[in-house]
Amino acid sequence: MDLTHSFTVPTPVGATWSSFQDIGELAECFPGAQVTSVGETDEGAPTFEGTCKVKLGPIALVYAGSGAFVERDESAHRFLVEAKGRDKRGNGTAGAKVTVSMQAAGDATQVDVHTDLAITGKPAQFGRGVMQDVSDKLLGQFVACLEQKLSAAAPPPEPEPADEADAAPAQAPQPPPAAGPTPPDDDALDLGAAMLPVLLKTYGRQAAVALLGLVGVWVLIRRLRRR
Repeated sequence: MDLTHSFTVPTPVGATWSSFQDIGELAECFPGAQVTSVGETDEGAPTFEGTCKVKLGPIALVYAGSGAFVERDESAHRFLVEAKGRDKRGNGTAGAKVTVSMQAAGDATQVDVHTDLAITGKPAQFGRGVMQDVSDKLLGQFVACLEQKLSAAAPPPEPEPADEADAAPAQAPQPPPAAGPTPPDDDALDLGAAMLPVLLKTYGRQAAVALLGLVGVWVLIRRLRRR
């Protein structure tokens, strides 16, 4: 199945290209992914091994696999990565050929991604339309994380000198905000959570009918228990 995406990041094309060569840094922005080792082929192309945790409702999958940059053209800012993995419990396989091309967009960079995805097992039951919508949602999370990393790595702008007369008086330090709830200790890619709004959008009427049916059964059970 073919999936296509396009997004823009706020850094020049040269800096963006360099960032995309660091697979370990990129993996930190993708939920559930972890690079365990990085190496090179005999021709000097980067290779990597890693895992990806995936949740699909009550089903937990852990794909272990490897990948390599099989083509890389720095002058054209284009590269092709091939990766494949297998669930550790034998519940399916996943393989992908990902072509990434970049072009300058002013001071930013437009990134175009084409993915040739092949999957078996439970995730394969969803069609291309659902997988495209789900991957769009996951890409949004990835791009937000990537933009934050690239912005943090960019040098801060030089502050403009201010007149002493216009300088604002120093403010007393404010107390730190109250700590919020601790996030759950689970870094798996939750495909179920990502697919739910997509499925509701695609099969809204059927999903609503099924939900009403479940609510009716639950009410009936509670009434029977009270008797």
